[in-house]
Formats: sequence, structure tokens, C-alpha cells
Amino acid sequence: MNQPKPFSQACENNKGPILHVLRQIFVKPVTVWEIGSGTGQHACYFAGHLPHVNWQPTDRAEYLPGIEQWITQSGLSNLKSPVMLDVNDAVWPCTSIDALFTANTLHIMSWQEVTVLFVRLKGLLAEDATVCIYGPFNYSGQYTSASNEFFDQSLKARDLLSGIQDFEAVVAEAQNAGLNLVEDHAMPANNRLLVFQKSCLDAA
Repeated sequence: MNQPKPFSQACENNKGPILHVLRQIFVKPVTVWEIGSGTGQHACYFAGHLPHVNWQPTDRAEYLPGIEQWITQSGLSNLKSPVMLDVNDAVWPCTSIDALFTANTLHIMSWQEVTVLFVRLKGLLAEDATVCIYGPFNYSGQYTSASNEFFDQSLKARDLLSGIQDFEAVVAEAQNAGLNLVEDHAMPANNRLLVFQKSCLDAA
């Protein structure tokens, strides 16, 4: 008996506002690697509305069957089958990344995993690569809303190592990976969409 497709209401709520920004960022043909594709809803929606982009979903093994269900039903030729990827993996299933998108993942990770993510990206990002990161962030060590504070407490109650990350610390790690912050978009529900560009001066 077939399992029902996984569904995230948060993905359904935020896909439109995110797409509005991505249309301005991914304007040329490129392969976008999505870290932590989750249910697969974002992958299908963005690939469907950005036909010039090839979308590569990734996630840990337990999420791949659900993502595949969404992809199979979509019938999109520019949407690739999901591949297994954990940011902690020493070797990622790619040799170069021109564009990357991830949503609501950094607050699920421990800070150590966030630093590992950027270390991996430093060795994989192509020249002029673009990285888009969506989710909640703290600024100057402060929550941006009461709802974010409550959300952070709920995350830490489930896993003490997870939680909303500090914007300044994330930007610093990105800079260590040769990425410059070029845009910081305010998004609905007290989220942000950070856009980073690989520095042409990066000698790494």
C-alpha cells in the first residue's frame, strides 16, 4: 500500500514569497543544489516556476522516498531525483556547486554542523556561486519576535544543540568560506532570506 506524500504546511505558506526572491537571483540556467529538501514540496514548486533551472534535491536517506513521490507526480524534466546528502558527510555527491538553496535547516543543525556546512561549501563552490539560506535568525544576539523566541525554546526542548542561529555568526562562517552577503530579505513569519555570492577574490 502506497504511503501518502509527506506534507509541510510551512512549505506551503512560504513557497510563494521565497519564489519571488529566487526569480531575481536565479535568472540564468544553472543547477541549484537544495540542502535538506524535506518533503520535496519546495523542489517541485521552484522547479515548476523556474524552467530554466535544474533543481537537485538532497536530504538524508529517510526523507528520499517522500521527496521521490513529489518528484514522480510532478513530471518535471528539470527536477532531478533526490540524492542522499548529510552535511556531516566527508564526501558530498558532487564535485562543484554553482548555486545552492536551503530552507529551515540551520536552526535544526547544531552550530558545529553549521560550521561543517560552510567548510564543505568552501571546497565545492564554483567561481561566482550563489548561496541562498532561508529561515529565522537572531540579530545582535536578540530574537526578532516573541514567536521566534517561543520557536527557539521548542527546538532546544527537543534537541539542546539546535536552535535559531545568530545572523552575525552565520555571515562570519560564510565569509570564511569565501562568500559575501549581498542581500538580506525580510520574509513573512519573521524569517529572512540571505543571499551570498562567492567572492571573485577568494584564493581558496
